[in-house]
Amino acid sequence: MEEKTKFELNGKEVEVLVDKNQTLLWTLRTNFNLTGTKYGCGEGYCGSCTVLMDNEPVRSCGIAMTEVNGKKVFTIEGLEKDGQLHPVQKAFIAHDALQCGFCTPGMIMNAVGLLMKNPEPSRQEIIDGMEDNLCRCGAHTRIIRAIETASVEMKGGSQS
Repeated sequence: MEEKTKFELNGKEVEVLVDKNQTLLWTLRTNFNLTGTKYGCGEGYCGSCTVLMDNEPVRSCGIAMTEVNGKKVFTIEGLEKDGQLHPVQKAFIAHDALQCGFCTPGMIMNAVGLLMKNPEPSRQEIIDGMEDNLCRCGAHTRIIRAIETASVEMKGGSQS
């Protein structure tokens, strides 16, 4: 059975008619062509499908569209503003915090959520906060450094 769902997507009000059991992941990918959100395990473990919903990182593969009504959803595509990448995106590039890139959008979205909650995380808080986003390429140390750099830039400082 299809239902209308209204929500804010990357800063714009949207409305979509989808099966009420369809997940946010597949709605983003098929109805809005936002393919930065990746299908990984499909069970909420790997983090490849992470988006922000009301500023909280969530696994979009496990969110039914009935849970999205009236919410604010941000995907990797919504982070850039006026042609400028988000500080976390810039830091991932600067620190070469990616290899194959498949997990990167989920990593970035989780890191943005972490820094929204805790603008000055310790190294251990970053490690703990990113623990459930999996990277098969082994770029974790560079990812941690990138998040440390983004934290400083988001507060208006500079760090290399």
